[in-house]
Amino acid sequence: MNLSWTLSRYLGRQFLGVAMITFSIFLSLIFMVELVEMLRRGADKPGVTFGLLFSMALLEVPRLGSRTLPFAILFGGMAAFLRLSRNNELVIARAAGVSVWQFIAPALAVAALIGTFVVTIFNPVAATMTTRFGQLESKYLEQRTSFIAVSANGLWLRQADSTGQSVVHAGHMDGRGLKLDEVTIFLYGRSGAFLGRIDAATASLKPGYWQLEDVWVLMVEDQPRHFGTYHQETSLTMDQIEESFAREESISFWELPHFINTAEAAGFSARRYQIYFHQLLALPALLCTMVLVAAVFSMRITRMGGLLKMVIGGILSGFLVYFLGNLSLALGLSGILPTTLAAWAPSIVVMLLGLAVLFHLEDG
Repeated sequence: MNLSWTLSRYLGRQFLGVAMITFSIFLSLIFMVELVEMLRRGADKPGVTFGLLFSMALLEVPRLGSRTLPFAILFGGMAAFLRLSRNNELVIARAAGVSVWQFIAPALAVAALIGTFVVTIFNPVAATMTTRFGQLESKYLEQRTSFIAVSANGLWLRQADSTGQSVVHAGHMDGRGLKLDEVTIFLYGRSGAFLGRIDAATASLKPGYWQLEDVWVLMVEDQPRHFGTYHQETSLTMDQIEESFAREESISFWELPHFINTAEAAGFSARRYQIYFHQLLALPALLCTMVLVAAVFSMRITRMGGLLKMVIGGILSGFLVYFLGNLSLALGLSGILPTTLAAWAPSIVVMLLGLAVLFHLEDG
């Protein structure tokens, strides 16, 4: 039996409505939890108002909401199929010869469209909001004085020291940022006045200072001087350098390929950004996988009964997806798995499991 366009639109609309309501509930919960967290973090910070913390909580909602979208599709799909089942619409469709594949096809199409929309349109907006949140967090909550950016002409790093601030530029660095090549350090006083510059062939990060090699020191009020080895004070640590790099979520899907190429050219390991890029590409497939899992439990409740079984099965499935995602990410970051496989593996594994169960339920 061919599924009519009218029935397809009805099923797709039912699924979309319930899934969006579920996602809206998730976003509301995320906002409330994040607002409480912002109030806690900003309670003892000078110059931090409730309005600022409220806006910061709003800025974080898209990033955290994107992570919960697969679970919103899962539970929304289960609720939609359960609703159709309780209204006997699923039973009537099955009796009319509609197969499970035809029944879930509209939901799969809607999930794929949602995933495409999130990747191409919602993600750039969320990235902009995440970038703004990071700026406000750094300024008002963490009060960091360091900033790191990777550009086409190398690495730029701002740091504080006892005399003021300095800006470090390096043409290249190793994968962890412990050693820089072709280094120039611009020195500024506490008032922002330019004091001079330091040119070095290499710079190695040591506890409390940069160890510079083959150094020229050019100060405004002094003659140029050359040193074989020179120590320049820094308050940076390796952890701060790693934390100061841009979050994956702060980079738009459309800008990620260029950022990855730029970071690799500067010597920075872009593996986590590559995995994130492929995770975005895999998002429509992951959402379709959640629809398959929802269909598995909706069919079980139709044939065997048991709302509690469906809820428990959905929760366990969500934990399975979460566990596989974190495991795959860890293996990918460590280099055990290729970046592409690390991003796509959770969707592929859960999709195959869902298809296998649906084949068993449908064809026995």
